[in-house]
Amino acid sequence: MTVPAPPPLDADGALYVFAYGSLIWRPGFAYTGMHPALLRGFHRRFCIWSRRYRGTPEAPGLVLGLDRGGSCRGVAFRVPEADAAAVLDYLQEREMPPSEEAVYERRVLRVTLLDSGREVRAVAFVADRTRASYCRPEAPAAAATIARGRGQMGCNREYLLNTVAHLRAMGVRDAGLDRIAALLPPPG
Repeated sequence: MTVPAPPPLDADGALYVFAYGSLIWRPGFAYTGMHPALLRGFHRRFCIWSRRYRGTPEAPGLVLGLDRGGSCRGVAFRVPEADAAAVLDYLQEREMPPSEEAVYERRVLRVTLLDSGREVRAVAFVADRTRASYCRPEAPAAAATIARGRGQMGCNREYLLNTVAHLRAMGVRDAGLDRIAALLPPPG
């Protein structure tokens, strides 16, 4: 029998989860703190084909991933140690379900909590560039794909617009997402 690895806790004894897309506005788990955070070395990008959540095999949508280079402002959720294993199990199922092709690599990365300046270790889901679902569409192609995408979790357009709205509420402007949103054709 394999013993599961202990959760990757920070020095303060808590699990931190870095959110950069839908986890910001729909985390799906309880947390005791929500901190604006900065991750260096990765940026937020529509770089993963979605054939289930925001599209279908016949008409894929796009979802966000952390792609290498640059930096990304998001949220670091603080989870107490007692809940860490259950939260990691939930995130594993949500982000990397066993019936799907893996599209993310779960990593532990250093993020800066912008409200305190403190650096913590946080779990983040990074786009796996070796997978067939990895892509790098230009903004016009991404907007066209997102405009028609609809999957198990709803309309791809809503995913983009919810993310943009929540980032703006945090005072974050993401030029790449703003450009794609501006290129969306009117709904209809």
